[in-house]
Amino acid sequence: MAHEKCKGRVYIVGTGPGDPELLTLKAVKAIKEADTIVYDRLIPVEALSYARKDARLVYAGKQPGKHAMTQDEINRLLLREACEGRSVARLHGGDPYLFGRGEEECMFLLEHGVECIAIPGVSSITAGPLYAGIPLTSRGVASSFAAATGREAAGKEKRVINYGLILKSVQTLVVVMGVGSLERIVEEMLREGIPPSLPVALIENATLPNQRVIVGELGNIVEKAREHNVKPPAIIVFGNTVRLREKLWRLA
Repeated sequence: MAHEKCKGRVYIVGTGPGDPELLTLKAVKAIKEADTIVYDRLIPVEALSYARKDARLVYAGKQPGKHAMTQDEINRLLLREACEGRSVARLHGGDPYLFGRGEEECMFLLEHGVECIAIPGVSSITAGPLYAGIPLTSRGVASSFAAATGREAAGKEKRVINYGLILKSVQTLVVVMGVGSLERIVEEMLREGIPPSLPVALIENATLPNQRVIVGELGNIVEKAREHNVKPPAIIVFGNTVRLREKLWRLA
């Protein structure tokens, strides 16, 4: 139950991977009703068109080395707006509980007596490969997949993700925020004995009109990424289902 002085509520909203038509009805409803909208860099800009004319819009985007607001500042802003009785929509790209820190914001608010409601969103982890014609599972090819971040939290004493071991446990691996770490990720996989012939796809600007897909193998994907100057935001798909793109991409 919310503290009596915090009569507002906060919606932690997933706005999808970029294509505005992947916004959910529930997300649109939360945006339309919000007094204050706090939004990230990678949301579809069309999402803001649903905001009321009198709604307050606050940009809280982050990119490497440049943050409009710190996470603590975002948390405090959400708390302050809710405690002033406002309905707040906190917009995240993709799904807010998948590498999005939405759960941290919700826990902070709940600990301070603020009602917090999370709304899922379509993630680039699944939508990006689909738009590229790459299924994550396919009968006879892959019956399991995993997702991992390519950028672990700052301050960790040592890395805890072993990408090669993950690929020994599942048949498809999707890595987000991994372009800057691609060379290290590939080296780790090769050291773990993952074959250099494993198909790999780089999907830049997933689901957007300027989406770009670069396909290669584990042994040459770093070179291909440099050759094509692949930039974030991009996701990386490792696994044999990448080969199915040759048949499926026209249908994506």
